[in-house]
Amino acid sequence: MTDTRTMIAPSPLPSLQPAEVSHAGAAARLQRVVYIVSLFPSWSETFIVREVTTLVENGVDVRIISLKRPSQDLVQSDAAALLGRVRHPGTLLQTLAGTLAAFARNPRSVAGSFATVVAGLWRQPVALLKSLFALMRGLEQAAWLRGFDPQVIHSHWATYPSTAAWALGRALGKPFSFTCHAHDIFVEHQLLARKIEDASLAVTISRYNVGWLHMHATPQAEHKLKVIHCGVDMDKTPWQRADREPGMLLAVGRLDPVKGFATLVEALALLDKRGVAFTCRIAGSGPLEADLRQLALDRDVSARIEFAGAQPQHVVRAWMDSATLFVLPSEVAEDGNRDGIPVALMEAMASGCPVLSTRVSGIPELIGDGVQGLLVNEREPAALADAIQRLLEDDNLRERLAIAARLHVEREFDARIEAGRLQGFMEQLVDVR
Repeated sequence: MTDTRTMIAPSPLPSLQPAEVSHAGAAARLQRVVYIVSLFPSWSETFIVREVTTLVENGVDVRIISLKRPSQDLVQSDAAALLGRVRHPGTLLQTLAGTLAAFARNPRSVAGSFATVVAGLWRQPVALLKSLFALMRGLEQAAWLRGFDPQVIHSHWATYPSTAAWALGRALGKPFSFTCHAHDIFVEHQLLARKIEDASLAVTISRYNVGWLHMHATPQAEHKLKVIHCGVDMDKTPWQRADREPGMLLAVGRLDPVKGFATLVEALALLDKRGVAFTCRIAGSGPLEADLRQLALDRDVSARIEFAGAQPQHVVRAWMDSATLFVLPSEVAEDGNRDGIPVALMEAMASGCPVLSTRVSGIPELIGDGVQGLLVNEREPAALADAIQRLLEDDNLRERLAIAARLHVEREFDARIEAGRLQGFMEQLVDVR
């Protein structure tokens, strides 16, 4: 299979002109948007790439401000196509000079932003220092931004990127918007209420998140937040019905507590004792890898589990096309962290691979139990083992769930449609202004 990765080649930002709108149905009002993210390219944030790519295809000139310098030698091909639109931070001296220049031009706004961050995060010294540095990295780009003249400054994650976007919106008098996801609201709590209240457009990825933010951040969340799903590029995700490897289970995700892979290993040990035929491939890397490998050894199932590490997107897609079942037993971690709606589940559903997950966070918005897949309670290895065995042994059930899952993703989780909805909300901001 052709390797779709490419080497990062440092290059100056080209002098792009605002694009002509040629996409059918796209409005000409929204012409220039800036995205602020922690790191671009990022191996795990393909949903941002899909969103930006769709806006560009729709005629919007999108530029990306990365608060960190690139840290990966290899990137996905879709992200590589956007590298010419990315601005990475300069040296520390350039960051300081840009911040001072922004302060000299608009001292009240810039000083107020710093003061608000300090007042809101002084009890979290690590988050405070990182937020101040992110704020400076954003302000470093203020002079360039005035020349580009974005109509909307958008950010992903309610942590450092949205702090920078919020401050830049104040300094430049531009609409600020952001999308919040999971750990950035369940764990971090960085000026969440203030950002929701100040944002011209506040977005989240599930109805579950709206309710949670209404209860834990601000009552304004209920009427202000718009739900726009992360999604799958359906044009690049063909339905694969045949040629699936019997008994092959696939799990994809970072090896950390929220993915529930320890529960999966325990469930696989139970299946092994029952004599169920299976092989499990776990794709991903993370801090729990050594612990999970040891658990598999302790439960005497290491020979039936392949820890495949992080893989490029085309490899994971090929594995989804060949697996009998996709399993992701997400759970709420001890610190309160949890998944939003995992994109890997959407991708498996779109590919035709039957899915099994848990009743955590927004996952039931993606998977109706017994309709588009099966759901079990978190941290219950026996229930998970029962559901895996049921699906492995019932060909008709797998077929029925897989068909319904594909249709559901097409209707509700198509990345292009969801990006178009975001563009529509941004259009409204331009109209108001």
